[in-house]
Amino acid sequence: MFEPGTLLLFTTASLLLALAPGPDNIFVLTQSAIKGRQVGLVVTLGLCTGLIVHTSAVALGVAAVFHASALAFNLLKFIGAAYLLYLAWGAFRAGVSSLTVAENREKRLSRFYLRGIVMNITNPKVSIFFLAFLPQFTSPDKGALPLQLFVLGGLFILSTLLVFGMFSLMAGLIGSWFQRSTYAQQLLNKTAAVIFAGLALKLATSSR
Repeated sequence: MFEPGTLLLFTTASLLLALAPGPDNIFVLTQSAIKGRQVGLVVTLGLCTGLIVHTSAVALGVAAVFHASALAFNLLKFIGAAYLLYLAWGAFRAGVSSLTVAENREKRLSRFYLRGIVMNITNPKVSIFFLAFLPQFTSPDKGALPLQLFVLGGLFILSTLLVFGMFSLMAGLIGSWFQRSTYAQQLLNKTAAVIFAGLALKLATSSR
């Protein structure tokens, strides 16, 4: 279906894009630093599940709606911005005790998985990016276009899993060191709140 050179170019571009600073990898870094690498990895899985939704939207033509409709684009981005503000408020209010609770409470990983999904799918710019990026590597004479898009989306997701997984492990190590200090724990929470609020502002003011 794809020539090796095309796959190599696409995979390289995907890895570089995953490494570039953006809302998703910043989100993974903050959650890993505050909650630990296990939570960071689960958030990564949630974000990548969201990427499956965006890939499907591109393959099925849904993403074109967000590209063409200002109402649909603005509605989804404001939902995403509101969710980020909700996370910012929760991080701002969190005390030291919420960072050092018993391990069984921290193992409610489904909440963080869902958080990653919501964080990703409420950003309409991801669908529009996929709509612009993925088709560049397709060719009508290489088979069904939707199938090509799903294959490319899968490779992008694998690249994201690899990069974000490394981010989770590194940030988790740093976070475990910070959590030895009460002041550092409070600083991590306040920093996360500022970052989430900043991401909400950036998303709310973004344009197609």
